[in-house]
Amino acid sequence: MLFLAVFCGFLAEYQLEHKIEKTREKQFIESLVNDVEADIQHLNNIINNRSSRQIRLDSLTLFLNSPEYGKLGNSIYANAVSVTRRVDIRFIPNDGTMQQLKNAGGLRLIRNRTVADSITKYDVGIRTLEKLGETEEIILQDYRTTAAKIFDPVVLDKMFAGDNITTRPSDNPVLFSSDKNLLNELGFKLHTTKVLNRANKLNAKKLLQQSETLLNTLKKEYHLE
Repeated sequence: MLFLAVFCGFLAEYQLEHKIEKTREKQFIESLVNDVEADIQHLNNIINNRSSRQIRLDSLTLFLNSPEYGKLGNSIYANAVSVTRRVDIRFIPNDGTMQQLKNAGGLRLIRNRTVADSITKYDVGIRTLEKLGETEEIILQDYRTTAAKIFDPVVLDKMFAGDNITTRPSDNPVLFSSDKNLLNELGFKLHTTKVLNRANKLNAKKLLQQSETLLNTLKKEYHLE
């Protein structure tokens, strides 16, 4: 009888622990769904912003290489002012739930292997995009060193309004320097910036596809429709 009582107590404790873990799993998944939905919205914005950025970068290259670039100061500065700004193109994931799952051993709660694998792949995709963003910042810092020798800071400063939104120059401002070697150096660094912008946009699209797939999987497997 004593053995039976101990055994029944063990079963009851096991069932209780199993129920608690199942509840925690569902909570983690619901929280992760919210994070992924926020990431999807953010990624869509980033992709659109990078498309607009590509147009500005291409335009700047075109204007700087024009034989009459001295007459295009208005357009050159209007496009150049946004090259080094990353506020609207930088991806910062909503990974609070993901970090909890990783750091607190929460992934062991995910019993569905398809879901667990999708979460892991999504996390890898996030880190890949973040790493590419870090590389872009290094390249942009290098670009800044050359741009500082070519663009007039007084002109750039006048282009910023109080709300940090840039305005197009009303006149035709000249470059601080028209040295051919410096312009060629800037052109090369601008080319590298464009390549990285395309790469970031491509990886953002891949991550967006992963996030949408993960979201659909989570909702399907945990009946969250």
